[in-house]
Amino acid sequence: MQGLLLAGRYRLAESIGSGGMGRVWRAHDEVLHRAVAIKELTAALYVSESDQPRLLARTRAEARAAARINHAAVVTVHDVLEHDGRPWIVMELVEGNSLADEVKEQGRIEPAEAARIGLWVLRALRAAHAAGVLHRDVKPGNVLLGQDGRVLLTDFGIAQIEGDSTITRTGEVVGSVDYLAPERVRGADPGPSSDLWALGATLFTAVEGRSPFRRTSPLSTMQAVVEEEAGEPRYAGALAPVIAALLNKDPALRPDADQAEQMLAEAAEGRRPRAAEEWLPTQQVGSRQAGFAQDFSSGSGATPYQSATGGATPYPPVTGPTHHTPVVPLTSHAPAPTKRRRVRSVVLVVVLAALVGGGAAVALQHFGTDRAGDSASAPSTPSAGTSASASATPSDGSGSGAVPDGWERRADPVGFSISLPKGWKRSVSIDQDGLQQVDFTPDKGKHLVRVAVDTAPDFSTSYAHMEDLDQRVSARLVDYKRLSLKEELFRDQPGVRWEYTWNALAKDAPHYFPGPYRAIDVGYMDNEGTEYAIYSASPAADWATTSKQYDVILRSFQEG
Repeated sequence: MQGLLLAGRYRLAESIGSGGMGRVWRAHDEVLHRAVAIKELTAALYVSESDQPRLLARTRAEARAAARINHAAVVTVHDVLEHDGRPWIVMELVEGNSLADEVKEQGRIEPAEAARIGLWVLRALRAAHAAGVLHRDVKPGNVLLGQDGRVLLTDFGIAQIEGDSTITRTGEVVGSVDYLAPERVRGADPGPSSDLWALGATLFTAVEGRSPFRRTSPLSTMQAVVEEEAGEPRYAGALAPVIAALLNKDPALRPDADQAEQMLAEAAEGRRPRAAEEWLPTQQVGSRQAGFAQDFSSGSGATPYQSATGGATPYPPVTGPTHHTPVVPLTSHAPAPTKRRRVRSVVLVVVLAALVGGGAAVALQHFGTDRAGDSASAPSTPSAGTSASASATPSDGSGSGAVPDGWERRADPVGFSISLPKGWKRSVSIDQDGLQQVDFTPDKGKHLVRVAVDTAPDFSTSYAHMEDLDQRVSARLVDYKRLSLKEELFRDQPGVRWEYTWNALAKDAPHYFPGPYRAIDVGYMDNEGTEYAIYSASPAADWATTSKQYDVILRSFQEG
C-alpha cells in the first residue's frame, strides 16, 4: 500500500495508527503539496455484504459530521474519496500522541494539564452539539495532543447527526463500554450530557492512569457504570470535584457545557472550583441501579471472561495500572439475563460497537456471522477429535513445519498466522484500544481456541498478569482448581503457562457447556511490549485430544 496514489493526488507514505475498523496513513497531497492523514476503512474487507452498506454509510457520516463542526479543536476533514469500493477519509494531519498514549507513557497527567485538555475537548463538544452532532465516543484514544500544544477531538465515526437515523439499527448502542453514560447503558437515547459524562471519565483516566469504571468484563463494567461511584481520585487535585460533577449518574444533575467550562478553567489555574461542589451527587440512584443489577446477576460468579493475555478464562481480569484493560466478548460468555431481553441485546451491541479503533463502528446482531475469509464454506461442526499426532508438530518450536493432515494454515488479518483443523470457524471477539482477540471453534465454542494481541498491556509481564488473574478466579469459579502457573520461555521471550479446571454451568452456554472444563493459556511479551496469548478450552473429558491439538497450534503460531 505504501506509495499508492489515491484519486490522482494523495500518495500514501507510512501507516501511523490502526484499529479494528481502519488504518490511518500519513500521506502527501500532490496537488496542494501538504501532508495529510488518510483513514482507510479496513473493516469493510471483513464484514458481511449485508453489513457493508451500513459501515460505508457510517464512514461517510463521520466525514459529514466532522465537516459540520467549525472549531479549532476538531480535526478537519478535507476530502472523502473511494478506492477499491471503500471510502477513504482525508483529514488534517496532527503530529503528536493521543491522550491514551500519553497516559500509557507517563502513567498520569498532572491535574492542571488535564484540565487544560478537558477545556479544549469541552469546547469541541460544545461546537459539535451546536451543529446538532453528538460524538458518542469521547475517550482518551480520540483526544489528540499535538506537538504544538493543540488539543483536538477526532473520530466522529459513530456520531449521531440530528435528523439522520437511517444508519443505525433499532435499539443499537454504540461507543466504548468504559465511557458509556449510565443512561446509555440502560438503553435511553444519548444527549449532550452523555458526551460530558464521557469527558468526566476521560479526565479521571488522565489523572489517575486508569479508567474509573473498567472492571473485569464489559458486563461488570457496565454494571459499575450504572450502580457504582467512580471513587475518590487520588491524584486529581483541584480537578476532583469537576470530575465528580460530570460523573453524576443523573444526566439532569450534570453541569452543562458553560458551567463545566468555568469549572475546568478554574482547575486549570490550580484553583478548586467551588461551584463544582453544588453538582456532586447527594444520594445513590436507587431503584434503577437495583433493577440493572438484578438483570445481570448470575448468582454463581462463574461467568467466563477474556483475559488481557487472550484466555477465554472463566472469570475476568483485574483492572490494570495503565489506561488499558481488555474487554470481554459477551455474546457467548455472559449468562442470559433473567428479565428484560432488550437489556441483553443492548449489551451485545455495545461490545460489538467497541470495534471503533479506526473510525466507523459496525454493530452486528450477533457473533458468528459469516465474513470474508472466515471459512464460511467449510463444514461447521467437525469432530473435536481431529487427529493431531505429535510427530506432525514442528520440532524446533519456531512456528514452521508441515501442517498435519486435515489441518490448514490460517493467516489472520489481525496480524498472526496459525495452523488449525480444517473447518474451524473464525469470529472476532473484541477489538478495542489496542486489544484484538480472535476465536476459532468447530462447534460454537464448546471447543475453543483464542488468540489475543494486546499492544497496551496492563502488566509488566505476562506472568504477573496471570498470577493476578489466578488469585481472583480462585474465589469466583465453581470448583476452580489451578493445575499449574509457571514462568517459562516462549521462543526466547519471557512467558507464562497457566492451566486450570472448573465446573461450567448450564447458564454459561453456548460458549461453555455444562460439566467439567479444562483450559490452558500461554502468554508472552515481545521486545516491543506487545502481549500475545494463545488459549484453548474444552470439556475435561476431551482434554487428551485437545492438549495434542494445542501443542500443534502453539508451535505453529507466528506473529505478523
